[in-house]
Amino acid sequence: MEANLTRIKPYGDTLDDGAVQLSFTLPIDYSDEAVEAARLLVQKMGFADPKVVFSRDIGRGFSYFIVYGKAKESIDVTKVKVQKLKVNVMDKGEIEAFIKKNFGRNLNVVGACIESDAHTVGIDAIMNMKGYNGHKGLESYKGINAYNLGSQVSCEELAGKTIELKADAVLVSQVVTQKDIHIANLTKLVEILEAECIRDQVLLVVGGPRIDNKLAQELGYDAGFGPGTYAEDVASYLVQELKRREREVIQE
Repeated sequence: MEANLTRIKPYGDTLDDGAVQLSFTLPIDYSDEAVEAARLLVQKMGFADPKVVFSRDIGRGFSYFIVYGKAKESIDVTKVKVQKLKVNVMDKGEIEAFIKKNFGRNLNVVGACIESDAHTVGIDAIMNMKGYNGHKGLESYKGINAYNLGSQVSCEELAGKTIELKADAVLVSQVVTQKDIHIANLTKLVEILEAECIRDQVLLVVGGPRIDNKLAQELGYDAGFGPGTYAEDVASYLVQELKRREREVIQE
């Protein structure tokens, strides 16, 4: 039996059973009452037949729960629209050939994990020579001068390096997102680049676990990349967009 795409529900044991698993913490001492409170809370969320399948005390004033339930609502996925970044992804050799043919010089790309964020896993996967999961990073690309500034780089420092290196593109990674701190950090960088009158002179790209192209553009970035991104995805976008902008300047 095939799923009805106009009425999709979560799948657990059987099609359309609506089965979901939720895990959460409540700021109350662990007790039988706390377990029942967790069950009733999931019921109030709109899930049918909630069952607490795991619970435990995780310290004074806090309890942890895993609850099973069944979603009552469905979604028509044929009407779901997502703003996607359109780019023809090339492999490393094709990108290097594209740069050699279209620019006649090396492209300067600066990357950093900004402000209080100390997690370099994202920016390293894109920038560093070894890359990630067999996908070489930008440091290994002929025709790209890759400058990875690392973690906890202030927006002011990144803007300064962008000016100093005459960067063609700036790559920003934001992994830490608690209390939406990534929104504040990313907005701050755009404001500084605008104040320095260099925002329109660089291609500004952001990546991270809670980043998509729609959010990136809403914050003033040219493009956003989420989980599962490799160096060739970013590099393909950079070289094609830089070339497109170069053509626009010539036409003007």
